[in-house]
Amino acid sequence: MKVYQQALSLRERKRGFHIITDEVENALPEISLIKAGICQVFIQHTSASLTINENADPTVRVDFEMFFNKTVRENDPAYKHDYEGSDDMPAHLKSALLGSSVTIPIRNGQLALGTWQGIYLGEHRDYGGSRQLIITAWGE
Repeated sequence: MKVYQQALSLRERKRGFHIITDEVENALPEISLIKAGICQVFIQHTSASLTINENADPTVRVDFEMFFNKTVRENDPAYKHDYEGSDDMPAHLKSALLGSSVTIPIRNGQLALGTWQGIYLGEHRDYGGSRQLIITAWGE
């Protein structure tokens, strides 16, 4: 079995959901050497998240942002963790709901995503800065 790993620093993005599939694939070209395996993408932050969803219609990402902003509101007076700004605790909650990693099968040297699937970065802070990923692929 082969194991490959690469760190990837994503440029700063505005708050919202962003497709990062190409950046992940470009960061670890050794995926092409794996006939059957797994790729895990992990984000090293607690106020941003990763998920897989539709990559074709950009309104899906707009609706994701609208839904999460309605579901996890800012400025809730019940939050105790508020000294980093009104978007910080909601960002942690959104990240916990979506998760910090995605796992994708590798088939014949490619990520085996569905026709309309892409990897999303959920940026939940107004000014989150660059985000660090660890991409690990293994298989034969």
